[in-house]
Amino acid sequence: MKPISIRDMSIRFGAVTVLPKVSFDVAEGECFGLVGESGSGKSTILRCASLLLDTWSGEARIGGTSVREMSPADRCRTLQMVFQDPYGSLHPRHSVRTVLSEPLKIHHFDDHAARLEQAMIDVGLPVAFLDRYPHQLSGGQRQRVAIARALIVEPDVLFLDEPTSALDVSVQAEIINLLVRLQAEKGFTYVMVSHDLAVIDHMCDRFAVMKLGEIVEILPRSAIVGNQATHPYARELIGASLSYENAL
Repeated sequence: MKPISIRDMSIRFGAVTVLPKVSFDVAEGECFGLVGESGSGKSTILRCASLLLDTWSGEARIGGTSVREMSPADRCRTLQMVFQDPYGSLHPRHSVRTVLSEPLKIHHFDDHAARLEQAMIDVGLPVAFLDRYPHQLSGGQRQRVAIARALIVEPDVLFLDEPTSALDVSVQAEIINLLVRLQAEKGFTYVMVSHDLAVIDHMCDRFAVMKLGEIVEILPRSAIVGNQATHPYARELIGASLSYENAL
């Protein structure tokens, strides 16, 4: 598994600066969270670092190598992303078998049958589901397929963009526990975007609080309980989350 280093990442959309020189580091095997209100730039960081957006300036390194210097094949083997919407991230006319087989063909893996079976086992789905289509799966099952698609090329780093927000609460817990188990078993480095501090508390070692494209504070997970943030916005965000949880 590999560490991540982001330095002075900046991007503009028209006249609007979305990220004004963001910098942070993620240790090898760490789960690092990005939290903040909608529009604060959390998902944009993931899209820039994965080169889904390529008009940004600054530097993103994985294991010491710039993502811009990696070939597309090497970058996709090193880094995979799980998107927010399991309904939109799977092709409606492709079976699960096709969805999982395509990256194996692209990256010239052998023994496809065994790898497909293991991928399904890793995410807790029956192997028989390989011949199902997305419309035959629940939301949680679709997200498990999306996770299996990311895992099947054996990456070092996973970017998780609100991977549970489109799911029912009970299913959210299943997916979060799955991600925790997979990291414990395989040692992935995670960067996770979430609005939910309870998810961050359960999964992440540290997290960055973002406001208007800037990181205002980086905190350990332990800072959530008792609201140990020092920046006013970070304190307000954590306080609002704790108040909501206490009201439930």
